[in-house]
Amino acid sequence: MKRLILIVMLVFMLAACKHEVVNFPPDNTGVELTSTNLPIVWLEVKGRVIDRYERIDAMMKIIDNGPGQLNYADTAAHPGQRIDYEGHVALRYRGNSTYNDSPKKPYSFRTLDGPLKYASKKKAKILGMGKDDNWALVAPYADKSMMRDLLTYELMRPWMEFTPRGRYCELFLDGTYYGVYILCEVVSKGRHRLDLARPGKSGDELTGDYLMEVDCNDEPTYTSHYHPVNSQGVPYKDRVILFQYKSPDLDDLNERQVAYINGRIDQMEAALASPGYRDPMTGYRQYIDVTSFIDYQLATELGHNVDGYRLSGKFYKRCDDVDGRFKMAIWDTNLAYGNCDRCEGWRTDTWVYQSNGVLYGAGEVYLVPFWWYRLNSDEDYRAALCARWAQMRGGNLSEERVMATIDSLATVLTCHGAESRNSQAWPRWGQRVWPNYYIAKDFNDEVSYIKRWLHDRIAWMDKELDYRPPQ
Repeated sequence: MKRLILIVMLVFMLAACKHEVVNFPPDNTGVELTSTNLPIVWLEVKGRVIDRYERIDAMMKIIDNGPGQLNYADTAAHPGQRIDYEGHVALRYRGNSTYNDSPKKPYSFRTLDGPLKYASKKKAKILGMGKDDNWALVAPYADKSMMRDLLTYELMRPWMEFTPRGRYCELFLDGTYYGVYILCEVVSKGRHRLDLARPGKSGDELTGDYLMEVDCNDEPTYTSHYHPVNSQGVPYKDRVILFQYKSPDLDDLNERQVAYINGRIDQMEAALASPGYRDPMTGYRQYIDVTSFIDYQLATELGHNVDGYRLSGKFYKRCDDVDGRFKMAIWDTNLAYGNCDRCEGWRTDTWVYQSNGVLYGAGEVYLVPFWWYRLNSDEDYRAALCARWAQMRGGNLSEERVMATIDSLATVLTCHGAESRNSQAWPRWGQRVWPNYYIAKDFNDEVSYIKRWLHDRIAWMDKELDYRPPQ
């Protein structure tokens, strides 16, 4: 009898394994796509489990027939379509909260010249973006508009040295429709991105180039000697600021290079913390590109991004004989523009750089570095911030052009049903998705909310930064 019971249990276990769900499929796996204005991306992993840290071999094929043309999922019925990319990629999941707190997972992939086991990385030009081998498939989920990241990048593109480009696409994984993704450049070293050289072992070459990031402790980190501070400059001594090594990563740096970049960060922070930090010759200006930091601050504040400054805060430097000052690069704004119900992320009338009191009170581990308190305590920096805001508002950050950018992104998503298909695969309108503040009833309602929120935010920043639109 016991043997019979064991056999029955084994049969049920085998049946369960046969129907085991892998790779986080959408809620509705039966969505059909016939034609779309967006590129179509096929990923084939043949049922293998995709990992968060170790890359697996996958095949990728992208069809994009170009501007004004439709793309068809049935390639047999529609032969001769333009193949934008086809080949092997090294695939893994990516992200922190976008991975942990979202069922729709984002991916990182490297383009290869053959199967992963035998391959080398191979740069590829994808969807009109410059050749590179390092790419992301961003998975908008908590951002139900699916536009917050691209909106920020488009608004800041004229001002910052590099902002990622991205294209909406519709994704199939092993034949199952997974919805709308953003195939996106990442903030990384590359001729078409941040054109950074590999640091050398001695002399001036040792001084650059490096890409670092203020972030959490999910990768090897260097700990700042200075604590975050509250709005009066008093430090939170039970909180620390962590820096990750992004390019080169820690495994590719030798001891001298690690010592150099850590020491350079120490010098910058010591200058910011010193009584004479405002001095134009001996203070912080010798270590940071002030305009770059201002642009990053305005991008972060425009969206009131509660994760700004303290997470995904990418900064870089080149060799000293080129320009050894640190610069900033923007990344990851999916919780901006009123999309966050924690740490006052919905507000339009407060500064994010002053949010450490709220963050600390909410039990957040990672706070805004003290840099931003010190910079904004400098009258000269503040004057330059106001002048830059006026320049932006007279350009593509006029309210009319901001709203037109939103409308353009919305049209791309809706004109041939991509948003509707995504919502069938991942139904969530009228439902709270962590950490939404506003619960929109549909896509148009969500877009209207972003517009209302930005109208109020821009008006408040105009007042705070003393901008008066021309009559």
